[in-house]
Amino acid sequence: MTKQKPTNFILKYYQQIEDGSVLVGKYIEKIYKYLVAGLEKKDFFFDQKKASAAIEWIETHTFHTEGDLATQPFVLELWEKALLSAMFGIVDADGKRQFREVVLIVARKNGKSLLAAAIARYIWMTEGFGTKIFTIAPKLEQANIIYNNVWMMTLLDPEYKEAKELTNIRDMHNKKVHDDSMLPKHRVTDLYVAGSNSTVQKIAFSAKRSDGFNPSLCICDEIASWEGESGLKQYEVMKSGMGARAEAILLSCTTSGYANDSIYDELLKRCSRFLLGDSGEKKLLPFMYMIDDPEKWNDINELRKSNPNLGVSISVDFMLEEIAIAEGSLSKKAEFITKYCNLKQNSSLAWLDTETVKKCFGKQLDIDDFRSSYAVAGIDLSQTTDLTAAVVIIEKDEELYVLSKAWLPSEKIDDAIARDGLPYKQYIANGWLELSGENFVDYHDCYEWFRMLVEEYEILPIMVGYDRYSAQYLIQDMETYGFKTDDVYQGDNLWGVLQEMEGLFKDGKVHMGDNDLIKVHMLNSAIKMSTERGRGRLVKIRPTMHIDLVAALADAFCVRQKHYNEIGDQLQNRG
Repeated sequence: MTKQKPTNFILKYYQQIEDGSVLVGKYIEKIYKYLVAGLEKKDFFFDQKKASAAIEWIETHTFHTEGDLATQPFVLELWEKALLSAMFGIVDADGKRQFREVVLIVARKNGKSLLAAAIARYIWMTEGFGTKIFTIAPKLEQANIIYNNVWMMTLLDPEYKEAKELTNIRDMHNKKVHDDSMLPKHRVTDLYVAGSNSTVQKIAFSAKRSDGFNPSLCICDEIASWEGESGLKQYEVMKSGMGARAEAILLSCTTSGYANDSIYDELLKRCSRFLLGDSGEKKLLPFMYMIDDPEKWNDINELRKSNPNLGVSISVDFMLEEIAIAEGSLSKKAEFITKYCNLKQNSSLAWLDTETVKKCFGKQLDIDDFRSSYAVAGIDLSQTTDLTAAVVIIEKDEELYVLSKAWLPSEKIDDAIARDGLPYKQYIANGWLELSGENFVDYHDCYEWFRMLVEEYEILPIMVGYDRYSAQYLIQDMETYGFKTDDVYQGDNLWGVLQEMEGLFKDGKVHMGDNDLIKVHMLNSAIKMSTERGRGRLVKIRPTMHIDLVAALADAFCVRQKHYNEIGDQLQNRG
């Protein structure tokens, strides 16, 4: 009889996503496109034996620990098999696990704690001497959930029961006949196997302990509830502790939550930037099961995107009942959107995918091609960064062209290069950046750039949008010269402007030449959404990143949109 060839569940799941058999959100589609493309290009490799070993072991040795299926074997769904195949089966050129940081965001009641416990038990029992597993949460009660599931699965395993019975056999001298050193045991402080010196520990946040963990696997449970600096610090402590192990995994599993400025916010921005392209990260593996359209929060088909176990661990009837309750209460609706749609009330996600950004760039723009043109302009003189930015938008033959300039204090360039990892001196050579002042930008240089556009090239900005926090003496100088200005509040009032910008970017209507600096700023941009207001505002993916040129661009688009009825005929530059 011919042995059946093992299934590659990554490819199987991806094929079902592509043919529409499985409905998923954009981020899940993107991660599987990334994995399949990476395997095809040999950026990494697939080890079928390792993937199959994890799946088969889990389905044999782990069990449901509560509910109607309690004590029954854990039968994995396709999405779970694909996830495990990526975690354990995708390896680098040395045969080591490719991904060290795994993020699973999935709606309530979709079995994430069960899956995490199964992964913990698999690594604990199979990875050999010195394996150390940690389940961690802000409170011990939360960390205890996965920890207890691991032990209950152990007690339910027939292999454990058989070994336990054998170790109870004694000879005529009442001595144990069989060695019990490889039998899992439950101590007060941990679960352990003495013969392999392997343990599972539950821990709550501790400001006193910041090192010495050295995990083989760390499970960060319900990370969306990890608040503020304590959560950020604990995550970094566990991540840095993995350095001594070549195949250690940091697994964060969570439903969306409410904590602001948290490690969850940082992960959302990192994961979305990774999935949209050009993040540079190689060890991150995000599975973000979220709905795509907040307006369809009560659509059962849209909810399949955030609930991959809909119809399995969570029934359609239950979900419909929860929708009915949420439709009758604003507070219940907010909770439903957070916990079943997986949309945080105020969350930040990377804004533009790489392909959209690429459409905006091409051959170098020649300023001479835009002589004697009307334009709109934008200025960003942020109070919290050492970069100042200005742009003009020129319409020509129904296409939009962007000329820009940024300024950096001369004494800060070396620090900026070291901090940002960007070739600022090359940007200066290319004409995209200028040094200005010593420790602070001299805003007169910004004024002089606009004056140069007018006097040397007859490029005439009809309206200049500026952040209302800009230096007022610059605006006064601009107005004295003859520029009309309009202050722009950089909040969610710009949501319509940002949507228009994104649409024009996607349609390939905006051209920025070969300016890599503005490209970097576009890739650094995120949108912080308020699901309550249904609006988003422009933010940075990370606090240290720059988006100044994009902020200036948004100011320009804002005044263009706001005043187009008055100045649109001039802006079209029909000659």
